[in-house]
Amino acid sequence: MSAAILQFLGLWALTYALVFGTYLGFGWAFTAWSQRHPERKIQPKRDGQKRRAKEIRASARSLVVTCGCFAGGLFCMLKGWTLFDPWPLTWWSAPLMFVASVIFYDGWFYVVHRLGHTGPFMKYHVLHHQSVAPTVWSNYSDTFFDAFTQQGYFLIVPLIVPFGWPIFVAHRIFDHFNGMIGHSGFEFAAGPSSRTPWPLASVTFHDMHHSTFNYNYANHFSFWDRVFGTIHPEYDHRCAEMEEKIASAGKSGGSQTPLPTS
Repeated sequence: MSAAILQFLGLWALTYALVFGTYLGFGWAFTAWSQRHPERKIQPKRDGQKRRAKEIRASARSLVVTCGCFAGGLFCMLKGWTLFDPWPLTWWSAPLMFVASVIFYDGWFYVVHRLGHTGPFMKYHVLHHQSVAPTVWSNYSDTFFDAFTQQGYFLIVPLIVPFGWPIFVAHRIFDHFNGMIGHSGFEFAAGPSSRTPWPLASVTFHDMHHSTFNYNYANHFSFWDRVFGTIHPEYDHRCAEMEEKIASAGKSGGSQTPLPTS
């Protein structure tokens, strides 16, 4: 076996260990914290934690593909096997490239995610939607096909867009934790910037996708769904309701009734 293949396999294994390890660590820490903040729960009548064991097992499998995509793209960048040389990173160019990568990825995610809700592709995406009330464990509860189409961005785009490996590493770390929080079922981002006419998406945005299925396909931004007519008609209202609910709980000192631990 060549040295290059062994290096790639080592990078793949290291990536998996780091991602799955932080998935478990952050997941348990977030679950413990969330028990003390029931006022932030988006679907209070549903207990998504009942699927925790199944979602952890599914995530352990799908992360093999997710980490393989990222390790493959990173390995090619480190070897210089890219179409263009990376642009220099400066104090002003690095943030711009990071934001651009997040926007590019959101467009990629919108397209492949919406395809996952159509025709022959639905059978590969149905596993993820068994989590009607998603939790922090739901983010990687995917089939191999789902994981490859959504995370293939980190395998393909780095080879043709000259942002450099530190940008894609930072983006992948951001997506890792943002995705877990975005599936957590607890609101953190409800506010004016998450409602029309502003472009960001709240946790409620993706939570409504899980509970209603055919709306809100994007990941970080709501403008893709607004442009293509797939925004849930009640999203802005629900987002404002969650904002008010959290603000009211804060003024009264927060809820004192913990969530069930099942």
